[in-house]
Amino acid sequence: MKKLLCMAVMVLGLTLALNAQPQSPVKWTAAAEKSANGNYTLTLTATVPAPWHIYSQSTPDGGPVPTSISFNKNPLITVDGKAAEKGVLKTTHDKNFGVDVKYYAGKVQFVQKLKVKAGVKTNVTGTVNFMVCNDQECLPPSGWDFSVKLN
Repeated sequence: MKKLLCMAVMVLGLTLALNAQPQSPVKWTAAAEKSANGNYTLTLTATVPAPWHIYSQSTPDGGPVPTSISFNKNPLITVDGKAAEKGVLKTTHDKNFGVDVKYYAGKVQFVQKLKVKAGVKTNVTGTVNFMVCNDQECLPPSGWDFSVKLN
C-alpha cells in the first residue's frame, strides 16, 4: 500500500511539474501574397503581449537568442535574402547579458521575399526560432513551425 501511495504522489508531482512549464506568450501567424512572375511575399507575424518582448535577428553574440527563420528544402522555391523586420525596434543595454540588445514588443512582422518556379503550386515550410523575455525573466528558446500554400 505504501508503494502504491508513493507511486501516486510521484505521478501527481510529475504531472504538476510538466503543467508548470511556461508556455510562450507569443502568438504567430503566417501568410503569403503573390505578386508578378512567381514572386511571393511571406509575412510571419508575432504578437507579443506586454510585458514580453522578442529579439531582432541582429541581436549580437553573447546576448539572448536572436530570432531566426529557417526554411525546409523545397526545389520549387528560392528564398531571396534575409527577412526584413517591420515593427518598432528598441535598443537597450541589457545588464544581464552585458550587451546592447535589439527587441520588439507588441507586434513585429518578418517579411521574406520568395520566388517560385512558374506555374507550380507548393507550400513553403519552416521554423521560426525565438526567445521571449520580460524585465525579470526569459523563457527558454522556442520554435514555431509554419506552412503556407503558394499557388
